[in-house]
Amino acid sequence: MPVSSQLSARQIAAVKVALFLACLLPLALLAHNAWNDALGANPIEAVTRGLGDWALNFLLITLTVTPLRRYTGLAWLARLRRMLGLYCFFYAALHVTSYLWFDQFFDWTAIAKDILKRPFITAGFIAFMLLIPLAATSNNAMVRRLGGKHWLALHRSVYPIAIIGVVHYTWMVKLDVAQPLVYAAIAAVLLGLRVLWRVQEKRRQLAGAYLPKAKGRVIEIAVKR
Repeated sequence: MPVSSQLSARQIAAVKVALFLACLLPLALLAHNAWNDALGANPIEAVTRGLGDWALNFLLITLTVTPLRRYTGLAWLARLRRMLGLYCFFYAALHVTSYLWFDQFFDWTAIAKDILKRPFITAGFIAFMLLIPLAATSNNAMVRRLGGKHWLALHRSVYPIAIIGVVHYTWMVKLDVAQPLVYAAIAAVLLGLRVLWRVQEKRRQLAGAYLPKAKGRVIEIAVKR
């Protein structure tokens, strides 16, 4: 279904502006709480974890766009996916910066030891490093430069990133795993749907759904016996 049949270009632009501002609200709330000394007994941990939570939230929200588009027919939702993905990287970058600055004070020796010693930090840095090329190639120019096939192959790394992100969060909280289990369930559904679609696609191919059809007129030939 064409995007224009859903929303006009002006309406899509308005939705993008509203979404852009809405995505800044978690950061604004953190800043407000910091200004009013309302971050609790450990403000550094509150900021770092809050930013990390929203990085994971935006990652899962980004993965939700395709199922919503497929099952609702709202094709214009795909136009929002890039912004949501970039906000995921934005909050992840702030999350890592908060850890490097407020927690470790840019002590690179201590940071290296922390990454090697604590598995949840190792997982977090792996996920962040994998996000960097996705953010760097999110523009149309990079799609053209890489070619659609290679670009799609690169951006499918978002699936293992989601798994690593959930593992990072689960290992970090250690005891109270209720919320990590919610994240894990959501990620499992979103990734499971993609596995299902892949299986269905393969079955259609095996059933001959994509065999080329004959073109032009079909002429019957009578055969004498």
